[in-house]
Amino acid sequence: MRLRTVLGMVIAMTLGVGAIAEAWAQQRKPPYFASISAGKAYMRTGPGRNYPASWLYQRADLPVKVVEVYNDWRKVEDPDGTQGWVLATLLSAQRTAIVVGAVVEMRDDPRFNARINWRAAPGVVGRISRCQRGWCWFDVKGRGGYVEQNRIWGTDPGEEVP
Repeated sequence: MRLRTVLGMVIAMTLGVGAIAEAWAQQRKPPYFASISAGKAYMRTGPGRNYPASWLYQRADLPVKVVEVYNDWRKVEDPDGTQGWVLATLLSAQRTAIVVGAVVEMRDDPRFNARINWRAAPGVVGRISRCQRGWCWFDVKGRGGYVEQNRIWGTDPGEEVP
């Protein structure tokens, strides 16, 4: 009986820490990058459900840049430069990026002559981490490699991502 209680408390604390981290991420001072967390998310012309929807995103993990905060709403900019308001609960602190321009080579090391693991076409979305010195680790559904930071949209130039 005690073991179950302790396990229950550990699980509740773990979930609580995740919720707190997510809430903190959503309260950051703009501008910052986030991603669409839902399979469907409406962009609206203003910060409220009474404003008309101007866009429907149907792509979870799409990177967006939060440029303004108003209560539970975030004014975001998408990779095409479109701006509008999204409910904060539809966003995630998970860092993602989208390939822009031409096909990118995903390398096993952050250098130009490193072995190519994969290639990703323009429009491919992946999760990013370990961005430094102009390279980011880019993971597309378990297939990853280092890509040149300037070939993806989802980070600021020269930004370091842990």
